[in-house]
Formats: sequence, C-alpha cells, structure tokens
Amino acid sequence: MLMLLDNTVLSNFALVQQLDLLPKALGESVSTTSQVIEEFENGVAKGILPAAKWDWLSIVQLEGREKTLFQEYSQRVNGGEAACLAVAVVRNGRFLTDDRDARKLAAQLKIPVSGTLGILLRLVQTDALSLSAANEILEQMIAKGYRSPVEKLEHL
Repeated sequence: MLMLLDNTVLSNFALVQQLDLLPKALGESVSTTSQVIEEFENGVAKGILPAAKWDWLSIVQLEGREKTLFQEYSQRVNGGEAACLAVAVVRNGRFLTDDRDARKLAAQLKIPVSGTLGILLRLVQTDALSLSAANEILEQMIAKGYRSPVEKLEHL
C-alpha cells in the first residue's frame, strides 16, 4: 500500500536527524508529493529545517483526477496535505500526518491515517528500535517542537 508522508512527519524526523528511520518503518512503499518536498525545502531555506536528501523517497506527481481533488482539498488544508490526500484517494493509499485538520479530512474521506507516533511504535514492534531508544527520539522531537499527545510511547 502506498504510504504518503506529509511535511509534519518528515519535519519531526528530520529535526532529530532520523529520516533514515522512515524507510525502515514503512518499506519501499514510502512516498510523498512534490508539494510536500517544496514545503520542506521552504523550511530549509528559512533555516527552520535541516537540508535533506530524498534518494530513499518516492516523489509522486499529481495526475488527472488528483489535480482536481488537490484544488478541492486545498480549501481545507495546506498544499502538502491536500496533495497527499488527493493521491491517497485516487491510488488507495495511506496518509501519514500529525496535522489535526488533515487527519479530520482523511477520516471523512475514509483514508487510513497514522503519524509520527505510529511510525515510532512500528519501529519498536519490528525490533528496529528498542522502546527506550524510541522514547528518546520522541523526547528529542518534543524538545524540537513536536506537540505529542504523549510523553512516552508506553502510554499508547
């Protein structure tokens, strides 16, 4: 299943220098859209995010009906989330975001959603990270501005 990352999730992992964990957690189906990469690169240009290489990430271009849905969804969420949602609808994908409004829209569209915490949990469940290592990463993310609903993964 196509897994579409938005900028909130990419940023959380980038800010703690852990982007390499995303393909470990999500496999080869991990993707994003050019709109998300543009948002991320704008953050890099502003000095908010560290520069990143995207050779591990499939970057999807909007096609056909996705462009129409993108315009529609852009009325409710920002461009990166709108693009991911459009692709998820048309290509039957899963959406990875921490943005509350985007998660609400995804639920209305019946698109499976997860986010930073789900990815960290998956890394623990697949033994790619120990629980303590995942909690340490979560703590670093929170220190960098991630508004996590929990301070420790065992609370989930």
